[in-house]
Amino acid sequence: MKYLIMIYSNPKSWGHPAFLRTREALAMSDEERAGMSGQADELWREITASGELISGTALADPVNTKSVRVTDGLPAVTDGPYIEAKEQLAGYFVVDCDSPERATEIAARFPDARFAAVEVRPIMDTSGQEM
Repeated sequence: MKYLIMIYSNPKSWGHPAFLRTREALAMSDEERAGMSGQADELWREITASGELISGTALADPVNTKSVRVTDGLPAVTDGPYIEAKEQLAGYFVVDCDSPERATEIAARFPDARFAAVEVRPIMDTSGQEM
């Protein structure tokens, strides 16, 4: 089953990797930050080697985002994803795991989970029968 792992970050400290730009991480020693980066690198290697990592990418600063809504057949384009949100989607990964428990285990190992939300959602195939 495929899962979408979404990493959220505070746009006030936007940058990648997002976990290194949090207030908490900036208060850590260089050694502690290097340790977190090492954990992230280890996770990348593991899920790449196991074939669980399908894809992933960081997203640009949310100030570059446009939201589109169509009302009465007319598109309305506004700036930003969720103007008043404290956290914004920073990036995502698609993993193919044997269980939801494995997907959440992977999500919990992203250093970002120490500082902000990391959401895990199953991806339905076109039939939707797996859910």
